[in-house]
Amino acid sequence: MRVVDNMLKRLFDMLVSLTGILILLPLFAFIAIRVKLDSKGPIFYRGKRIGRRGKTFWIYKFRTMYEDADQMSASSSAGDDDPRITNFGRFLRSYKLNELPQLINVLKGEMSFVGPRPEVEKYVKLFTEEETAILSVRPGITDYASLKFHNEGEILSGSPDPDKAYEEKIRPEKLKLQLEYVRNHSFWIDLKIMAMTAKTLVKSWLGPK
Repeated sequence: MRVVDNMLKRLFDMLVSLTGILILLPLFAFIAIRVKLDSKGPIFYRGKRIGRRGKTFWIYKFRTMYEDADQMSASSSAGDDDPRITNFGRFLRSYKLNELPQLINVLKGEMSFVGPRPEVEKYVKLFTEEETAILSVRPGITDYASLKFHNEGEILSGSPDPDKAYEEKIRPEKLKLQLEYVRNHSFWIDLKIMAMTAKTLVKSWLGPK
């Protein structure tokens, strides 16, 4: 049964990601132009992440920070009030549009639509033996933790040390939810999580900004 689930999941990922990329090409082009007009730097942000079986890959996002963001702060976490975020980048983050290029990661098989969000290496190195099970499945664009902490930027706002705030307020519960997904996941559960994600996004888009 798990083999069939995995086959359905991968087939779904390939078909929907390819269709999504083709349909959204005009939006991709518009965002790309706006990113370039807003501030100097590349269109895409590429971040090193740890994926399935501990394999390293580059995650794609539309760039939302200034080109010299690394010089301004070494923090890998960012609140909504982070001064490194550009004006247009703030808009993209508000509507989660900066995440759209991850459709490329899904098409390549590095990610799935649903699965534990991929982490940077420094946090993966902190995994307990039990938590390494998270690396047994493809990381995803959304999961239970993404739903619970869909307002992560808001939670981290105002913190003098966003990384520390992330480690204390978000990471422990995030790991529990990711392990829950790993232990009990199926293609049909993925569809349910995607439906819940769509509902959460719509509420967020329609809410005050």
